[in-house]
Amino acid sequence: MTAPATGLVRRRLTVRGTVQGVGFRPYVHRLAAGLGLSGFVGNTGDGVLVEVEGPADEVDRFCATLAEQPPPLATVSGIAGEEVPVTGDTGPFAICSTERAGGRTQLPPDTATCAECLRELADRADRRHRHPFVTCTHCGPRFTIATRMPYDRAATTMADFPMCPACAREYGAPVDRRFHAQPVACPGCGPRLTLIPALSGLRATRDANALATARALLAAGRIVAVKGLGGYHLACDATDDRAVATLRRRKERGGKAFAVMCADLATAERLAVLSAAERAALTSARRPVVLLRGRTPADGPRLAGQVCPGSPHVGLMLPYTPVHTLLFGLPGDPPGPRALVMTSGNRSGEPIVTDDAEALTRLAGLADAWLTHDRPIASPCDDSLLRVRPDGTEQVLRRSRGYVPRPLRLPVPVRPTLAVGGDLKNVPCLGEGDLAWFGPHIGDMGALATLRAAERAERHLSRLTGVAPALVAADRHPGYHSTRWARRRASKMPLRLVQHHHAHIASAMAEHGLDGSTPVIGVAFDGTGYGDDATVWGGEILLADYTGYRRFAHLTPAPLPGGDAGVANPCRLALARLWAAGVPWEPDLPSVQACTDSERAVLRRQLERQVACVPTSSMGRLFDAVSSLAGVCHRAGYEAQAALELQAAALEARDVDSVSYPFGLSGADVLACDPAPMLRALLKDQRRGVPAPVLAARFHRGVAGAVAEICRRARAGTGLTTVALTGGVFANALLEEETASLLAGAGFAVIQHCEVPPNDGGLALGQLMVAGTANHHETE
Repeated sequence: MTAPATGLVRRRLTVRGTVQGVGFRPYVHRLAAGLGLSGFVGNTGDGVLVEVEGPADEVDRFCATLAEQPPPLATVSGIAGEEVPVTGDTGPFAICSTERAGGRTQLPPDTATCAECLRELADRADRRHRHPFVTCTHCGPRFTIATRMPYDRAATTMADFPMCPACAREYGAPVDRRFHAQPVACPGCGPRLTLIPALSGLRATRDANALATARALLAAGRIVAVKGLGGYHLACDATDDRAVATLRRRKERGGKAFAVMCADLATAERLAVLSAAERAALTSARRPVVLLRGRTPADGPRLAGQVCPGSPHVGLMLPYTPVHTLLFGLPGDPPGPRALVMTSGNRSGEPIVTDDAEALTRLAGLADAWLTHDRPIASPCDDSLLRVRPDGTEQVLRRSRGYVPRPLRLPVPVRPTLAVGGDLKNVPCLGEGDLAWFGPHIGDMGALATLRAAERAERHLSRLTGVAPALVAADRHPGYHSTRWARRRASKMPLRLVQHHHAHIASAMAEHGLDGSTPVIGVAFDGTGYGDDATVWGGEILLADYTGYRRFAHLTPAPLPGGDAGVANPCRLALARLWAAGVPWEPDLPSVQACTDSERAVLRRQLERQVACVPTSSMGRLFDAVSSLAGVCHRAGYEAQAALELQAAALEARDVDSVSYPFGLSGADVLACDPAPMLRALLKDQRRGVPAPVLAARFHRGVAGAVAEICRRARAGTGLTTVALTGGVFANALLEEETASLLAGAGFAVIQHCEVPPNDGGLALGQLMVAGTANHHETE
């Protein structure tokens, strides 16, 4: 909207998006005042309302700058403008109080401490020197302290901390960086730290003494529970072998890797090989955990061997709160650890701890001390996890802190819908119109505490977004805890059940803005999904849009001995795969040797009599089986361990040769992808003495090649040219890269997950799209 270059005009603007809690009003005030304009700006339930009056060319300049250069944390999704009568107002531009009625405003995610606040933290002359809760409009907590909307201090967990006169002056001054920064506080009026020891001989300490004691305990090899933005971490010195081993034993972590927080980027550079894109991800305001190629430098810190055993990758992040920065120390502080294990504060299978009283009981026996504070956490929010592809794009594997509750724009509108996700890596999702909001990462739904956490997370997300669901979507699996929860939640509204792999494909389509008018070739590879024939699916190639799907191809099924409980024994899965392929259990095979005589006897009876042996087409289970057959991993202590170690082995030999193992393809209506030729070729190589890494690399290439061939056949029969790669198996960087490269080379348009996880953490978005856009799906 451009006015004539002469004369006065008055323009009313409604700005929507993430525009509250980000310093938008003082930004507008400074912009308008600098251009000599009059008018006002205020928050509403629908965003930010601006009326600006002055010379036409200056008003145009104001509008253009507002749209093109918003504040750092703001995301403007739309600006609606209209001309209104000129009032003759010549007074100074004003900031109005918040209007609470109507509309929906987007709350920003929690954001890492900004450079200016870090400068104040280290400045001895500043009144916030060493203040563990220093923040401003450009950084700090938002989602994890907000209790409702609109976002004002009274609607946050800072409501019980009255501001001192100095903070109140900053809060009320439009020219100040802390104007209406709801978490604003200082050492005189803000939250306070407390160190509570579990060790005898120590007493509780406060504030600076609490931090000093925590630093001393960490330097001495102790484990400290540290209260962060969205929950507690369990922290220890990541270079101390004994401390890391103790934490792993206490938490019953198995061999699963720990995340590591580095004091600074220089420390991260000494621990891992970083590309420019990986540096950018590490230092971004989101501060995720980034999966990086680890190294052991000659100088600098060395990570303990049990931080990430059996993996060439290490998950690193940088400090994102003032407490973290102070734990590593400011210049002049006594030397301390430069890298800390920072793992979720919980016991295995439980959600992250947020409540202070619960922390003292649920983390008892895990921690030697608790570094806590008295600002409540309104919602749990675990650390986000991502990897960076060679082309610089990101693949988020866990979408939580730094992302939530930022919405995703949908390609087609949906009814007000709650999608509850799956049982693993559970994340709920709310949607209405053209927006969808993920909740924070909840975890695995097997424990009562996790179910309750999911219920609280959904209620909190509903309060913040204003979405009142009229429909609930869930997975078709009859045994899923999440589906049972959905039935209870949908007691007075429709419940729609969505097939697992259809949801995965719909999630990828929605993330990439596909409206569903043309189906895609969806390659959905994962560990477990309830199939239309009541078997376990997981190696699926579907022709799909939002309204439905057709199974075009799948991995040939094999028995899954023991069901989901059998997944912990890849050696048994390997023998089941050999049995299905008609390959004898020769004594020299690693998988045969890994099983005891009695184990093999019981397994053979199970397979012959089909007792507790559900058929599965799961690609995830094939990876587990091949990991054992190659001699890499026979027993898994955590989810996907065998596949992760197989990928690690393959990375060692990916450039050794270009051989790929063959898969068979047969069938008329539905193609069956038979791994039997691959198994025979792998075992032949193994008997010839080919090393396990080479076997692993040739298997990965074989899977990628089979996918490319199936997609070529799908294109020949249907004319479809877009392929979606989705499901937890495509968190495997090597497989994803090999498959995408072959498909692109064959002329396909390939869509891969970026901000939405490929695993079950992204499942709810697909459920939302399938259930929320159609009327004819399965309903209870």
